[in-house]
Amino acid sequence: MKTLLLNPPSFENFDGGAGSRWPARREIRSFWYPTWLAYPAGLIAQSRLLDAGPHGITPQETVEIAKDYEFLVLFTSTPGFANDLRLTEMIKGKNPHIKTAFVGPHVSVMPEESLHAGGVIDFVVRKEFDYAVAEFAWGKPLEDIQGISFRKNGQVRHTPDRPPLEDLDSLPFAVDIYKRDLDITKYNIPFLGHPYLSFYTSRGCPARCSFCLWPQTFSGHRWRTRTPANAAAEAKRAFELFPSLKEVFFDDDTFAWGKERTLAMCKELRPMKLNWSCNCRVHADYETLKGMKDAGCRLLVVGFESGNAQILKNVSKGATLEQARRFIKNCRELGLVVHGDYIIGLPGETHESIRETMRFAEEMDTETIQVSVAHPFPGTELYRWFESQGCLTKDAMLDEGGHQLPNFQYPGLSRQEIVEAVEDFYGRYYFRPKVIYRILRRAIFSKDDRTRLYREARDYLELRAKRKKFTRGKVSA
Repeated sequence: MKTLLLNPPSFENFDGGAGSRWPARREIRSFWYPTWLAYPAGLIAQSRLLDAGPHGITPQETVEIAKDYEFLVLFTSTPGFANDLRLTEMIKGKNPHIKTAFVGPHVSVMPEESLHAGGVIDFVVRKEFDYAVAEFAWGKPLEDIQGISFRKNGQVRHTPDRPPLEDLDSLPFAVDIYKRDLDITKYNIPFLGHPYLSFYTSRGCPARCSFCLWPQTFSGHRWRTRTPANAAAEAKRAFELFPSLKEVFFDDDTFAWGKERTLAMCKELRPMKLNWSCNCRVHADYETLKGMKDAGCRLLVVGFESGNAQILKNVSKGATLEQARRFIKNCRELGLVVHGDYIIGLPGETHESIRETMRFAEEMDTETIQVSVAHPFPGTELYRWFESQGCLTKDAMLDEGGHQLPNFQYPGLSRQEIVEAVEDFYGRYYFRPKVIYRILRRAIFSKDDRTRLYREARDYLELRAKRKKFTRGKVSA
């Protein structure tokens, strides 16, 4: 079947579910690659991967494109689900014979609710969907495809769960599909070189963080890896396909989980002399970090989450503040750049714990940071905790522009105060003289960085003004 694999248009600059771990519009324009959709796109001969957001493709244009296809695979998210249903209704209105499958964490957790929400969905795939959608496109009957849910005779039926894919080397290279269907200059992450591209060298995460969407709802906790030679070959091919490429980002949940495997990857990468970055946890020791640096690693994205020890325990982070301090010391010694992620509103959060986290972030003094609002997604331990404590509200997870808003509040810590804390965090961190100097130094020595920094500053200041209105109660969710 001629198949359209779609990361749908939604809010302007909305980084949806197909690659983003935290579906929302960022403070500044940022887009991750729709990597999950790239794999089945490589398996299905007559396919196209359409990533609407980065390429500025409107809903109306998407409907026109979809007229030429027999099968639509749409990666949805909890914040974008209602919009995705409306878009699919429009597509079916123009092309009533097209078959539609929704994929992603949202429909994996709530397959029946998703199917009942709209008759325009022919079936949903629970969890990993590479081969499920490919088998349907190849002509296999729904009843014979593992891991799907569909309606038959007015009833929702579920086929047996599909085991997690173990042979990741059997999948096509995502970068080949990027070359065929995407414009890599459209993808920007402020702390990565531009242009960059990303793909996975493993799936699943053994860590048990209660807030993390992907392993709890979609890819699982079992850590499955590509062979180092296979993953390194894709990195090499990326630079061959895209001569202007600045770096590859290994977008695994945590690239350096296993020391032996990480060092084996580094052994493959070292002779290539490529620039690369990755997600990492603070448990990586000096020897591992040195091996990564020697193999071309430039930057690590690290989830510190909180500067309060009890909150880290509350969310089963499996890491301590002392580990983080030792990790940062090692990174500084080796010359590894770190981007730090923090979350406001996790269980146990108070005004004082927020201040602790701000002080801790200043102590870590990473090159850049991101501060997010805690989002209790359905299917996660965090959601179940909020539900049991009666802290969930009926408010939307996003504002009308797609930016994060809390859909919860605590006694003594309101929604407005949580949003205000995010803004105060950014202001306190970035308006320090040493950080301003770092930013200006980048701008002086790189014209590309000057252009990006100007655009990013403009985007952030516009959002900051909007959030100030929300915290003063002048706008509603």
